Amino acid sequence: MKKKVIAYLHTHWDREWYREFEVFRIRLLRVFDNILNLLENNKIPSFYFDGQVGALEDYLEIRPEKLDLVKRLVSEKKLFIGPFYTLVDEFLTDKNVFEHNLKYGIEYAKNMGCTDFIGYLADTFGHSKNVCKIFKEFGIDKCVVWRGCGDIPAEFKFNGIDTVNLVRGYFMDFFSAPFDIDKKAECIKNNLDKIAEKSGDVLLMPIGADHLGVEADIASQIREVNARLTDYQIRLSSPFEYFELVKDRFTQFEWNDELRDNSKTFILPGSFSSRPDIKRYNVLSCHELPLADKLQKHFNLDYDKLIEYAYKLLLKNQAHDGVYGCSVDDVHAENIVRYKKILQICQTIKDEVRFKLGSGVLGINIGEKSYSGIVEFESCDELIDLQMISSRKGFNNEILQDTQRIPVTEDYTDIYTYLAEVENLRPTELTILNPVDDETDLNVDDNSISNSKISLKVIGNNILINNDIQLEFVDYIDNGDSYNEGPVKDDYGISADIISTKKVMEGNLRCALKIETSFFDVIVSLDKNSELLKFNIDWINEDKNHLIQAKFVLNDNISKTYSEDFNELIERTFDYNYDIRQNLPKEKGIEAKSNTAPMQRFVWANGFGIFTRGINQYEVFRNMLSIPLLRATGIISNPHNSSRSTPAGPPLETPDLQMLRKNTAEFYVYNADLEGYNRNLDSVFSNIVF
Repeated sequence: MKKKVIAYLHTHWDREWYREFEVFRIRLLRVFDNILNLLENNKIPSFYFDGQVGALEDYLEIRPEKLDLVKRLVSEKKLFIGPFYTLVDEFLTDKNVFEHNLKYGIEYAKNMGCTDFIGYLADTFGHSKNVCKIFKEFGIDKCVVWRGCGDIPAEFKFNGIDTVNLVRGYFMDFFSAPFDIDKKAECIKNNLDKIAEKSGDVLLMPIGADHLGVEADIASQIREVNARLTDYQIRLSSPFEYFELVKDRFTQFEWNDELRDNSKTFILPGSFSSRPDIKRYNVLSCHELPLADKLQKHFNLDYDKLIEYAYKLLLKNQAHDGVYGCSVDDVHAENIVRYKKILQICQTIKDEVRFKLGSGVLGINIGEKSYSGIVEFESCDELIDLQMISSRKGFNNEILQDTQRIPVTEDYTDIYTYLAEVENLRPTELTILNPVDDETDLNVDDNSISNSKISLKVIGNNILINNDIQLEFVDYIDNGDSYNEGPVKDDYGISADIISTKKVMEGNLRCALKIETSFFDVIVSLDKNSELLKFNIDWINEDKNHLIQAKFVLNDNISKTYSEDFNELIERTFDYNYDIRQNLPKEKGIEAKSNTAPMQRFVWANGFGIFTRGINQYEVFRNMLSIPLLRATGIISNPHNSSRSTPAGPPLETPDLQMLRKNTAEFYVYNADLEGYNRNLDSVFSNIVF
């Protein structure tokens, strides 16, 4: 008896990738015009629109006259849309933004008449263990995954949700290929044989690919292929029917961890270190936007629609090829404009709140827990009782926010940045800042910085944290691309030399040390009573095809880490002796296993923690924990990448990916227990607004 094959028609729609958004949207008009025509004339039974509504919104913005037709096809269950607003990565977005993605996506889809939803994750580069928790919160009980599944069967329970593994991926474009029908049948049979190895008596086969339209004669092609298949019978339907037909199989295998096994599919881990400028903007936007939303609600600013607009800008940037940093340069230039708009909105809301608070230095804690520590704020007044750390020229905020005034040349004045200390500032509580206390635990000289909790000293060519953790800056060759690092065998990097050190700030609330290295200057600062050493690095990159890491040499080999994922900590284990440079693939179609892993804002190992602001990857090797400060390559997909051996996309040159300009890296370290994550997070990402 022939096995049933449920085939669903789809297109995987990247808003922007190897072409810019507007270019792809014009293609979208042609592709979706045809799909609507086929659906309306019953040439195809249904179409699955990639699990997102953003592409449909983009289409209807240009084709508003198609709205009623779309709604009718959705209500007739011929067109399936949602639940996402855009298809984002699971490791580069936090829980709050992921929830907003589902909120806006489901709301839009329901307004169109859609009631059936699948957590469709067909092309994200691995899968978070926490994503299913959020699906459950939104009533989604089905999931589709692909990359990172290893040998997992086609149907399984993924952290409690019925999940389908697309064994051969989502791109089945044989019906569009320039083959005769016999060749098409042969290719389809070969793929169905592989899917059957992981399936029962019913198989799922996607028909579609990236930005691909549907063949007008698809139904007749399937009939002709079926006539040539002896073991399978293909029928056009939807994924929902497949889930119903195989519902008894999901409990036969359970997986309760993340999915990042690249033995069968590429997970493209270099995307987490590609384009660090994009990653930095993304992390800052993920923090600032909910903060601005809380502020505008607390002060009744009536900006709900403005916040929704900003979230949708962020979600458009988080469409996976954008946030990964693996698109053409013009795409990322547009990403940065969107990020700047988001941050402008957030800053202006803060400024309006400051205006409503009136004159004087007032601060409000908009976080969820009490805060004690050092805060920064700006003022046009010279406040002699506080520690001033910098100044700039600008206009007084009170003039800028007063709609009855405009700034004139004479209003252009000095604006000072001050530090102040707050203690046990409760949520939504206002505070008036007190003068700086004469007591401090800070010490700084020309080669060391310390307080009662942590220290850093420079001895010769060594940077030591708490006398036993060594920090090195190491530069490696990287002949990779936006998707994968391209390491070179036996390249163990060039370490930066220390040229000089100098005290650059001394005060009762903060002090700072400048370390001049052969790569760049490093500013290390430390606050009173803080566990955190802060590192700021700004430099002009002048070299191509290389990777610079901050490498922390710990006392013991690292077999386990804890890192942030969807705003909670997850545990990962590592083979600390594994060295990618000694395990580069010799055969095509293989992606080298890597000891890198994604993180959001934090990683901890062996009593040592690192907070980052826009560095989303770490690496383990023996007793070394490393984070990438810069990864400079110049191509979307290098067909000669040493770690992947085959292309992962088009070999388009992306000169801006070489990062030959000013670069910024910011991170914090502490040497204490894992609970330091909870103790120190608010110090790194402040919720105090002045």
